[in-house]
Amino acid sequence: MTAAVLAEHGPASRRSAWWWVRPAAALGTLAFLVWHLGTAPFLDGLRTVDAAALAAASALAVLTTVCCAWRWRIVSRGLGLDLPLGTAVASYYRSLFLNVTLPGGVLGDVHRGINHGLRAVVWERAAGQVVQIVLTVGVLLVAPSPVHAAMPVVAVGLLLAAVVCGALVVRNRTWRVAGRAWPAIALASAVVVAGHTITFLIAARTAGATAPLSQLLPLALLVLAAGALPNVGGWGPREGVTAWAFAAAGPGASIGVTTAVVYGVMVFVACLPGAAVLLTAHLRHAGAADV
Repeated sequence: MTAAVLAEHGPASRRSAWWWVRPAAALGTLAFLVWHLGTAPFLDGLRTVDAAALAAASALAVLTTVCCAWRWRIVSRGLGLDLPLGTAVASYYRSLFLNVTLPGGVLGDVHRGINHGLRAVVWERAAGQVVQIVLTVGVLLVAPSPVHAAMPVVAVGLLLAAVVCGALVVRNRTWRVAGRAWPAIALASAVVVAGHTITFLIAARTAGATAPLSQLLPLALLVLAAGALPNVGGWGPREGVTAWAFAAAGPGASIGVTTAVVYGVMVFVACLPGAAVLLTAHLRHAGAADV
């Protein structure tokens, strides 16, 4: 009887444990950084972020969010779903706000998928990550970075993965339809990666990093790639990877953490239109319920 109960509830228990492990790992990373570096880099990040940096981040976020929404619309259309661009932009802003305020960093995307189709959201996010990985590996192959020596192996693995994915696309009708939209998807995704990278570079300069852009660019892409790791509202792995990368490259772990904090604040402020979308939807539903 006990074995049967454990077998029945085992997967659910493992999922529940994994749900707690993810934020625990992110918070553990932050705790380690505070223990190792103190609170000064974090406080410096909050102190040094200024109105100019926040305005730049907000402007860049408009561009990247519209491109993300356009990418989502292209993927949805390929899957037979009609998604107006205005609706996509509003929903994407709401998704981004939920991602940076809730644990896990993906609950906004889950909410978006429930409202507009999970398959389209999964495909859209996957397409964006593929383009980001390709661009990141391409830059890290030629630019000096803490992971430069490992990049040839990573590039070969990426090439093999591309061959396998290409074969699957040829055999799957739905994937062939989506495949024809890849040029537009790749363009939108490249603009998104560029926008996020510029935002990070602005954060680095605001934090006081004086290294040349040729040194900061690969570090920025490396840190942005870490955004896919389990986090708490975007925090945790980003600060850990930034501290490690900046320490290994020369600027130092402290300036890396300060840069990550400035970037986190900039991203949060840039996503605030999503809060307005949430509030508007709530007021609309409340008004409809009163009628």
